[in-house]
Amino acid sequence: MAFNLISTGLIAIALAMDAFSVSMTKGFTQKNLTSSQILYYGLFFGGFQAIMPIFGYFFGNIISSIIASLASFVGFLLLLGIGLNMIRESLKSDDDEITDEFSFKEVTLLAIATSIDAFAVGITIALIKDPIWISSAIIGIVALAFSIVGIFIGRKIGDYVGNRFQILGGVILILIGIKILLGL
Repeated sequence: MAFNLISTGLIAIALAMDAFSVSMTKGFTQKNLTSSQILYYGLFFGGFQAIMPIFGYFFGNIISSIIASLASFVGFLLLLGIGLNMIRESLKSDDDEITDEFSFKEVTLLAIATSIDAFAVGITIALIKDPIWISSAIIGIVALAFSIVGIFIGRKIGDYVGNRFQILGGVILILIGIKILLGL
């Protein structure tokens, strides 16, 4: 079967939407992100979105039944925990310090949580015999771009709404986790 750039592009956009939403949330909750930290978000989200289809492609047939049953739940738990922590942080009194720091641990957990569905895409890519390297590169580049754009859009939204928007950010992460759990 011939490689279909349009289909791969649409799949990449669909996969990047969770990363975009999470990046938007980080944009309006982390006001002090530097340019290099924004790039880290893009690289982590894009990198995990690119790597997961490769894992799915090569290991999917062996472990797909095990991973398929756990992947949604793991993604949900990661996003639920991070979302609840954001809500907790935003409900601290104004005298308390609200955490607005960049964390490699958090960006890694978010990247993993939002890229789990890309594993299943890798299995599909193997079944339709598309070239995995081109597909995963496109998926990663789209996720990187969407993540960076999401942060900048989130910053603009956050400028208009203010600091308490962190509650909405936590709720959005929890809703994305529920979406992953339900397979929507």
